[in-house]
Amino acid sequence: MMTPLSFYKCLADDTRLKILLLVTVKNELCVCELTTALALSQPKISRHLAQLRKCRLLTDERRGRWIYYQLDPQLPDWAHQVLQLTATSAQSDLGVALNNLTRSGELC
Repeated sequence: MMTPLSFYKCLADDTRLKILLLVTVKNELCVCELTTALALSQPKISRHLAQLRKCRLLTDERRGRWIYYQLDPQLPDWAHQVLQLTATSAQSDLGVALNNLTRSGELC
């Protein structure tokens, strides 16, 4: 069961928080999209995605060569609400990352 303490501990890193908010806004993203959006290396993004899966905040689905990440459907309603509200409030903080996604077009 997801507790508020475990939820917020998983979000205590800036990169993990941004990844989670981008996935919240876009519904699903793959590693290549996240590396472009955040201008970070693939190993660093993959390490943070593994942590978010371990925390049970994200799930993954393989499609061909790519793995797509989405919010875990078993997240409690309160966690979804927190993420939605935070993503809406953080649009200015996510602006560069969202613009990077838009400019890059279809990556995967």
